[in-house]
Amino acid sequence: MKTVLITGANRGIGLALARHYTDRGDTVVAVCRQASDALRATGARVEAGVDVTDDAALADLAARLGDIRIDVLVLNAGILGNEAFGSLDASAFDSMRRQFEVNALGPLRVAQALEGRLAEGAKVGIVTSRMGSVADNGSGGYYGYRASKAAVNAIGKSLANDLRPRGIAVFLLHPGYVATDMVGGTGDVSPAESAAQLVERLDGLGLADSGSFWHANGTPLPW
Repeated sequence: MKTVLITGANRGIGLALARHYTDRGDTVVAVCRQASDALRATGARVEAGVDVTDDAALADLAARLGDIRIDVLVLNAGILGNEAFGSLDASAFDSMRRQFEVNALGPLRVAQALEGRLAEGAKVGIVTSRMGSVADNGSGGYYGYRASKAAVNAIGKSLANDLRPRGIAVFLLHPGYVATDMVGGTGDVSPAESAAQLVERLDGLGLADSGSFWHANGTPLPW
């Protein structure tokens, strides 16, 4: 049995991950800004009131965890904007800055705040997106989301190098095009299916793979 901490756990992929891990008998710490009834029903330990952009809230979370040792840290919290070239007004740039704070700097803040709670040999999964792949961008648009996910990919690669001496592995994981509220319920894979694939990747990858970028279905992705 492992101890798994998941950010952004109140809905979508995060909620599905909480269900998957608790159903198989792992201890889950579900971190979110605001808890949901669905999250409480999983039986996970819910730590609400945590914004991944708030250093004080993250320090408080680390203190509340006490001497817990985290075996799997899933950095899942994220937001999506859709800025289009030609209409990049002040609100669009505000949206892009917010996406950087949540999608790129948020995982780094959480990792740093909880570094002392990570067990030796732990695994860190950063839920990123293939939209952060420069090589895979064939359609443009989504400036803030693409750039923030490319940035978190670079951050994840650096974390992999910095945490390797402790035997801690870091993986960049694209969940697929998942039918969540964030994309209006569209998508070609359910949150439960995506969660199962993400867990399979985290179970199967090891320190030798640290710093690599994967589709949840097991396909390596280009930077």
